[in-house]
Amino acid sequence: MNTVATETLGHWIAFSQVPRLGAARFRLLETHFGGDMKRAWAAPMRELRAAGVGGAVAQAIAEVRQSLVPERELERLADAGVKAITWRDAIYPERLKQIADAPPVLYVRGSLSAEDETSVAVVGTRRPTDYGYRVTNDLCAALADHGVTVVSGLALGIDSRAHKSTLDAGGRTIAVLGNGLDSVYPRENLRLAERIVAEGGAVVSEFALGVRPEASNFPRRNRIISGMTLGTLITEAGETSGTRWTVYHALEQDREIFCVPGSIYSETSKLTNRLIREGAKLVNSVNDILVEIGLDATERQIPLELDRTAPRPSPSDDIAGNEFDITSVATPDNPVQWERLSVESADPEEADLLQHVTRNPVHIDDLVRVSAMPVTQVSSLLTMLELKGLVQQVGTMHYRLSG
Repeated sequence: MNTVATETLGHWIAFSQVPRLGAARFRLLETHFGGDMKRAWAAPMRELRAAGVGGAVAQAIAEVRQSLVPERELERLADAGVKAITWRDAIYPERLKQIADAPPVLYVRGSLSAEDETSVAVVGTRRPTDYGYRVTNDLCAALADHGVTVVSGLALGIDSRAHKSTLDAGGRTIAVLGNGLDSVYPRENLRLAERIVAEGGAVVSEFALGVRPEASNFPRRNRIISGMTLGTLITEAGETSGTRWTVYHALEQDREIFCVPGSIYSETSKLTNRLIREGAKLVNSVNDILVEIGLDATERQIPLELDRTAPRPSPSDDIAGNEFDITSVATPDNPVQWERLSVESADPEEADLLQHVTRNPVHIDDLVRVSAMPVTQVSSLLTMLELKGLVQQVGTMHYRLSG
């Protein structure tokens, strides 16, 4: 893939600051103008509309052109010690390029490496128990020992411990921010961000310099955390944790989900325990992760025991208003990679229902909705499919393909 020339990089940066110009519309512009974003920046309104971005976005581009000078954007980055890379650059994370809404421009302080393709996201509550801190510390140290880059969001709590533990073990870590790289949020982690950069890692963001850490930025930030990694590990999180957004994005991106089990009495393990019940990979040791991502899992064994005495702090409410039902994510009308099974032994009605069952657990209510069958019929068909060994029930009223 060709690297974007320095003389046009400023125009990529300028376009990345146009409201509502997402990945899909950016690709339309790139295609229409043959990758020459400098020419696109100077194009008249009629040609911008001809590119297919729509009249409102074309107008937004025209307005941004009045206030931004691409060359000055490059100067601002240089003054801040920040680099910009595009999805046309070889150093851009390869796995991140594969997601549907990859950011066209990624801002970087520090260094990205080819090693980072072997990476795992580690996220969780901002108010962990001692148990959450301990398992995060042990698992991140073990991942570092096996050469796995740990990616997290620099938030207080689990994220901070993930970065620190990885660095303490001599490993690589990447922090993904929900604001411009001319500031660090939360402020308490400024020294941690500086340490990450100083010890060979990176702090990255899709947001331009000057962008403040608005609440709406963090769900978008989380898609980058999951998108650039092989899988996401949740060590401790409650039902209201913003970690749910990382899980949602990981499911959309067909990434692995790993969860550490916790005490049934702890509010901060409610999400992880439920995700395990619904099909996430239970993690008792680092080996459970390494096997799934294709690494040799013989060097170090770290058992994790259930903590039945963990305290019950208030649920973490990382991002207000971000409630969603995890069981509604894995449905055929969402962009999730679904696995199909061809079965000769199923009769037509069973086969019709079976096309909606996947390797990921699906609740019977979702099957009723997507199949448009009565609940009694769906229940009866699921019983027959279970008897034939084609599906299995995993948890209360959740089903997935057998095998």
